[in-house]
Amino acid sequence: MPDKFKWFEEAKFGFFIHWGLFSIPASMWNGVPASRTSEYIMMEKKIPARIYEKLGCHFHPFQFDAERWVQMAEDAGMKYIVFVSKHHDGFAMYHSKVSPYNVVDATPWKRDPLKELAEACRRHNMRIGVYYSQAVDWHHPDGAGNTWDFDEKKKDFDKYLREKALPQVRELLTNYGPISTFWFDWPMWMNEERCKLFSDMARSLQPEMLINSRLGGKIVWPGPTVDYRSMGDDEIPNAKVPGIWETAGTMNTSNGTWGYNQYDQEWKSLSTVTFNLVDIVSKGGVYLLNAGPTSDGVIPKPIQEAFLGVGKWLKINGESIYGAGPTPFGNEFGSEIPGKKDRRGNPAYDVKKELRFTAKPGKLFVHIFNWPNGTLELTGLKNEVMSAYFLADPDKKPLAFSQIGEKLNLALPQQAPDPVDTVVCLELKDS
Repeated sequence: MPDKFKWFEEAKFGFFIHWGLFSIPASMWNGVPASRTSEYIMMEKKIPARIYEKLGCHFHPFQFDAERWVQMAEDAGMKYIVFVSKHHDGFAMYHSKVSPYNVVDATPWKRDPLKELAEACRRHNMRIGVYYSQAVDWHHPDGAGNTWDFDEKKKDFDKYLREKALPQVRELLTNYGPISTFWFDWPMWMNEERCKLFSDMARSLQPEMLINSRLGGKIVWPGPTVDYRSMGDDEIPNAKVPGIWETAGTMNTSNGTWGYNQYDQEWKSLSTVTFNLVDIVSKGGVYLLNAGPTSDGVIPKPIQEAFLGVGKWLKINGESIYGAGPTPFGNEFGSEIPGKKDRRGNPAYDVKKELRFTAKPGKLFVHIFNWPNGTLELTGLKNEVMSAYFLADPDKKPLAFSQIGEKLNLALPQQAPDPVDTVVCLELKDS
């Protein structure tokens, strides 16, 4: 693996931030709630660009504190942050000289949150990444997506790329220090030639930066254009996936919004976040978990509490996550349901959630989510187990076990030491 990927494979856990003008209506327009996610309200309600842009006059997030956001991510055990610099509404959440439609020039706030976040990340040794919607731009007459204001047949998409998208990406890659990941999204009309314009620029300006697969074109990762695969939104695969990949998921549960939604106050629980993180790592991936701050710059308290909880768990059990490899097994994930498909058109799965496994050289970490009654039986072990102990036990007090061939019986107490995920470390003899 090239050196530039090593930090990503070690990190395993990141913080995604969707914040912008869409945080003001927060899924309400003219007294009618939106049915889609918050950040898509302009498209759903077919809001004219000249009307939507007036939201900028009301954007004044007086409670925004970059230091607090980065500290929250650090306390959660996250190792990198990806900030939305421009979503599909075309509004730049940084100070752009390419277009006045940005957070400094078009709002009374007059501050650059990306600059403040990048500086806070450097103080905390936190990596910073940037999201940028390269193709879809509902504000620009030549950008993809807006057909209610602009005639699609008259669009000059390459003009949009030359005059706005590419120059703004250059700004992002030259004005904010080292960028660890560049997160492109929704590659409408992005053929390979257009993708190469972005990737060539990125490679020349920040050669160590990782580029995700939503740039578009022929998706080969790692490759000359993109470096790693972005799964579908909130998509966790049913089995191990080879290569370098990331699942971006959001904390909201009822309609999966990414920007703040005043009508979606249902959040993923600590147990769900912990399971998702372990599940993704056990399949070989990285988890990028999103929160949508309010227009005042506040991350909702239930999200903060869940982040703090998973951070406490990681302080104790982080060895089983950071830099860990996937399961050597696979049967613990469940099995396909013959003849059925899920909402993405993939084979439906009978998912099991009792156990997950992560691994490092000489160690197998057993994540127990459904506590057994006194004894845990594992099969398929190719190595001899030398010792077993709870990862949370600083004294590594041995747990009793017996092993015959590939079958292991592990003696456990009646009560789970951790109500969410108790991790047993098995130290293995080299084969």
